[in-house]
Amino acid sequence: MIRIGLIGKTNAGKTTLFNSMTLLSGDVSNYPFTTKTPETGIASVVTLCVHKEFGVTDNPENSKCEDGWRFIPVEVTDLPGLIRGAWMGKGLGNQFLSVAAQSDALLHVIDASGSVDKDGKISDPGTGDPIADFADVELELVLWYTKLFTQNLPKISKLSKTPGYGVPSAVEEVMQGIGVRKEHVVAAMNEALLGDKPFDSWSEKEIQSFCWSLREFSKPTLIIANKMDLPFAAENFQKLREKYKGLIVVPTSGEAELTLRRAEGKRLIKYVPGEERFEILKPQDLNDAQKSALAYIRRKVFGEYLRTGVQFALNIVVFKLLKMNAIYPVADAEKMTDTNGRVLPDVYLMPTGSTVEELARAVHSDLLKGLVYALDVRTGLHLPTNYVLRDRDVLSIVSTAKRS
Repeated sequence: MIRIGLIGKTNAGKTTLFNSMTLLSGDVSNYPFTTKTPETGIASVVTLCVHKEFGVTDNPENSKCEDGWRFIPVEVTDLPGLIRGAWMGKGLGNQFLSVAAQSDALLHVIDASGSVDKDGKISDPGTGDPIADFADVELELVLWYTKLFTQNLPKISKLSKTPGYGVPSAVEEVMQGIGVRKEHVVAAMNEALLGDKPFDSWSEKEIQSFCWSLREFSKPTLIIANKMDLPFAAENFQKLREKYKGLIVVPTSGEAELTLRRAEGKRLIKYVPGEERFEILKPQDLNDAQKSALAYIRRKVFGEYLRTGVQFALNIVVFKLLKMNAIYPVADAEKMTDTNGRVLPDVYLMPTGSTVEELARAVHSDLLKGLVYALDVRTGLHLPTNYVLRDRDVLSIVSTAKRS
């Protein structure tokens, strides 16, 4: 399952966002470091389901389908707020960084209203500096990458001289525990202009430049400009976009999303996460505070930003930054069912470039033993094992082996 980490300074609204994504109830308060240990829950990314295209009624098993949208589970972890010196182990630094390193991608949550001071304490809107908040946390991550890298310089150097290795493979072996892969190393070396330079002659400045790039390539990151319904947020949102043009900045209101999700759970409203509207079902059951809250969300969130941005952010991370494709494997190509007769039961998130062979491995390792080909349900074509998967493919894997 894809793992996404929520990072940022304390009081940026990470836990509220986490709760709105997972409908868990992590502690939320105005005190710094309310989140003392990482908490993990299941959220969903949303894509248009294929069942309507084929005119069938689906029976989802590993996901759910609602109003024609397929909700695919992903894992989200709410990490403790970071402080300066975390890379050296200060505060909850080691715990934070080790969990962040295990994430496939990061959502960097910023209080766009500027109502958090440099120490993470609540202050008046407009007095904080969201740009500095982002830079502080990013610096801690890069310093930690640099620390791990420099501590292993002798080992990387020795491995790189081993036949069949080279620098990219050596770095991957040493740093694979934090999600670094060979392609990340190659991309970082090229960006730092170190592709042709002997490893043992890299300067300290070049190592720092390489580690900055390695962090960016190995941990795709989306900036969440949270608390967009508060004063000064719109102005700071524009500043963030101008400052970090190479990154995607999504405006969100975690508080609004959480309010809507809880109201929907009580059947007071009809709301599908990510949609640009909600419908009040039982106005007579709403108290004055609830009516006021929903009116505020309609005016300040939907009226200005069309959506809360929370589901939108999750979708961007998975489908744009991680470049995942939604693939529907079935056992019976004609009926589009699994071995239990369920129609389009599962959907798998597969990285761009994945093949039929990799899909077979993801579905069940036994399928690999006698893998022959895959049958394209749409066209009836036999696809070779090295066929590169496309988003929304519906395939039947043909194998001589039986699943155990």
